[in-house]
Amino acid sequence: MVIYALTILVSAFLLFQVQPVIAKIILPWFGGSAAVWTTCMLFFQTVLVLGYLYSHTVIRHLRPRVQAVVHIGLLLLSLAALPILPKPEWKPAGGGDPIWGILGLLALTVGLPYFLLSTTGPLLQAWYARSHKGAVPYRLFAISNAGSMFALISYPFLFEPVFTTRQQATMWSIAYGCFIALCAFTAWRSTTSFILETPQEVERAERPPASQYLTWMGLAACASTLLLAVTNHMSQNIAAIPFLWVLPLSVYLLTFILCFEGSGWYRRNPYLQLLAVALGSMAYAMGGDLEGNVSIKILVVLFSLGLFTSCMVCHGELAAMKPHPRYLTQFYLMVSVGGAMGGLLVGLVAPHVFNGFYELPLGLVATAFMVIVALKQDAQARWFRHWRQPAPLVAAALAIALAVYLGMQLRETDRGARLMVRNFYGGLRVKDSGAQTTQGTIRTLIHGTINHGEEYLSLAKRDLPITYYGGDTGVALAVHDRQSKGPIRLGVIGLGTGTMAAFGRAGDYVRFYEINPLVPIITRTQFYYVPDSKAKVDIAMGDARLSLEREQPENFDVLVVDAFSSDAIPVHLLTREAMQLYFRHLKPDGFLAVHISNRYLDLKPVLAGEAAVTGKIGRIIETEDDDTQDLFGTTWVLIRSPQSPFSPAIQGHSSDIATARKIRLWTDDYSNLFQILK
Repeated sequence: MVIYALTILVSAFLLFQVQPVIAKIILPWFGGSAAVWTTCMLFFQTVLVLGYLYSHTVIRHLRPRVQAVVHIGLLLLSLAALPILPKPEWKPAGGGDPIWGILGLLALTVGLPYFLLSTTGPLLQAWYARSHKGAVPYRLFAISNAGSMFALISYPFLFEPVFTTRQQATMWSIAYGCFIALCAFTAWRSTTSFILETPQEVERAERPPASQYLTWMGLAACASTLLLAVTNHMSQNIAAIPFLWVLPLSVYLLTFILCFEGSGWYRRNPYLQLLAVALGSMAYAMGGDLEGNVSIKILVVLFSLGLFTSCMVCHGELAAMKPHPRYLTQFYLMVSVGGAMGGLLVGLVAPHVFNGFYELPLGLVATAFMVIVALKQDAQARWFRHWRQPAPLVAAALAIALAVYLGMQLRETDRGARLMVRNFYGGLRVKDSGAQTTQGTIRTLIHGTINHGEEYLSLAKRDLPITYYGGDTGVALAVHDRQSKGPIRLGVIGLGTGTMAAFGRAGDYVRFYEINPLVPIITRTQFYYVPDSKAKVDIAMGDARLSLEREQPENFDVLVVDAFSSDAIPVHLLTREAMQLYFRHLKPDGFLAVHISNRYLDLKPVLAGEAAVTGKIGRIIETEDDDTQDLFGTTWVLIRSPQSPFSPAIQGHSSDIATARKIRLWTDDYSNLFQILK
């Protein structure tokens, strides 16, 4: 069994190690959006289905020796895909929907190697079962998931902090070459000890009913939906970082290991009771009563434990229904189809069909009802067989109560919204509030759970910069400093409500960079900052880094970096190369103004290191909330050339960024948000 276990372990490690590696490499090309990971997961789950389908077809229709020859041939062919480094010419050109571009890029870069890695588990388990009479191969599935989980856990702690993304891709490519040799040896060796099944053995292998195939898919789909929805929920509101990608996926894989290892660790008592607590806790945490008022560490733990409990029940019920080894590849195929269904819902359907983030509530409710269906099918669970028994009645009542509660919660969240839209880059809501207050009606743009700008609707106040842009903020001080010398050119990365356009005077030029095609429509139709601006205003669509790389120097007096995806930071806008690019577009005495207000991340050390290595000086300007003027507490960093010292007015409101703690320099090849979590 050792050679089979080793091959599966190496395969599983590479299968899951490549996911954060390739996702982090392409993340900057698509705006640093958290949805990049969700789209990558959609690709990986879809290819997994194709890999399991290939395994099932090969095992069922080809002779043992032909199986090995075909598989070895494909392994050798996949060497042509190495190394797995995307080509720069594959970077997107505009700001349209990038989902298909990401899927195509992944197919060209890692498609064939990933496909072949995905076939290893079911193929080798089937070969092992058919070359060792009476063997039960499901423990190899647990070993496979152990390798996968080690790959994920090791990435943010062993690989990401030490190696650049290019080094990671190169090491993975070398390891994949070694895997090809190991897998080819195992494939050929398995054909020499193949034992044909007798007619009596075939007859004893009872074929599962059609309803069981559907239940396998349903349980796998619920677990997959919760995995991706929880990941999306955390990444959208914190940061699109590998740690928050791999943590939920590691939890998901851990439940597979525990449920399929030997006799399994899953017991209906107490996990069914814990499931009710987990689903209810996650539903309550989504209501806003906790978010924004509780440490992110607590929220991450809450959702991780909720995901663990939910997946333990789904995968535990799957393990209880696993069929005779003769139907092993069909079982894995149905499980992979269910996983892909969850990926399709969260990664493809939800951004194009839903106008809000409804997939997590949907996943919670679906899990509750799917578990009831699974229990009803189990002939051993006599206590759950008939509706007149208390257990199924209580379970159904709790599931219905959960659905009603979440429905009311969503209705309350959406109440009063003038506009609700969603795409790849997230969900956007426009709401009016405060009509009865002395301040007057305020219109707000919300991205996910984060306020992305507000505007007074009264004619007297609607062009007044508020929220993050008050008169004492760093960006306001920089703009006023330059405007004191005449008309200015102002560049702004991140459009939002267009508040920066309110700073524009006659003769000024304001150029926004925005990647989300929905935002300019909202800015021009729901808010007045851009339409009312006295300056000439342009909006360049597409990722700001890519746009600035293609443009000739813009000679900005002030370049503002104010791009957030919900509360997530696009890392590629905060690297040394990005800093160098920004100063290529600034005048020699211009200001770079970076907005780093964040609930969860301390970005001061990042900018301190980059200012030092590029020979610049920086000041940190922090302001407090002022409810009387609708101003939020903010943190801005102003950076400029040492040949242009900061004015006394700016120095009097700021502190030197050089005093921030030191961390390893961020580059396009290296970044680590884990080290700057608050």
